[in-house]
Amino acid sequence: MEWEADQKELKEAGAELLPDGRVGLRIHGWEIESSKASILKSLQRQEWEEKLGTCHLPEMIFGHSSLVLKHLESGLRIHFNAFDALLGWKQEALPPVEVPAAAKWKFRSKPSQQVILDYDYTFTTPYSGSETIETNSEQRGASEESNGNLCWEDCEEQLDLVALASKEPILFYDEVILYEDELADNGVSLLTVKVRVMPSSWFLLLRFWLRVDGVLMRLRDTRIHCMFGESMKPNVLRESCWREATFNSLSSKGYSVDSAAYSDPSLISQRLPIIMHKCQKLKVPDVL
Repeated sequence: MEWEADQKELKEAGAELLPDGRVGLRIHGWEIESSKASILKSLQRQEWEEKLGTCHLPEMIFGHSSLVLKHLESGLRIHFNAFDALLGWKQEALPPVEVPAAAKWKFRSKPSQQVILDYDYTFTTPYSGSETIETNSEQRGASEESNGNLCWEDCEEQLDLVALASKEPILFYDEVILYEDELADNGVSLLTVKVRVMPSSWFLLLRFWLRVDGVLMRLRDTRIHCMFGESMKPNVLRESCWREATFNSLSSKGYSVDSAAYSDPSLISQRLPIIMHKCQKLKVPDVL
């Protein structure tokens, strides 16, 4: 179901929907746009395999779907896409998760095929988004992108949970699936990004969720929050939290080992121990 904006609330917040059938809005100097497309076709998958240097990709890749948040004054552009996420998977190159011997047959494309899981078939990614700065060149009359001056700095500042919990009108909301794989009916690997825009800020959640049935669950969340202000340089905070647990460890604590009990990561995330947590602030160069 597509989000339906309240025109009165948009007007009161000084926001406007994007024109020409685009999905998103402009508010307080930000342009926020989501785009959804069908999964990659076979020829496109081959092109991606060549670019990424692999013959293994998720079953469903929404290669032309994206979420883009652009700060018009500074040229800051924060965006999310499947290709960059899979590039992160390829570079991290985690060892494959061991599955029960009885389940390995599910990974065969042919009955006689020997199964060798010598890559991270879960498509776990450290990806937390892509950032660039767009600068206008007056001499060339063109727009250029660079990420050379952008960096995230560790900080003590935390996300403002009180502000996020306040009952503000939601001016825009969307969820974009970047890729998904059912691990040959042996679980789920899913990367999504959700965004909501309020009169005072925008907030997004990039989530990688993995469940290898009977073996492992892994949750990698990236939350990014930006409070609207008068500064030409936006104040953007990012919180990264990775959680992980085996089914055996959950069983030892008295939790169920039935995979059906773990279909919604939001409901069981607190059961998974934190293995990495950090907060960072985006350092934006002076406006050119």
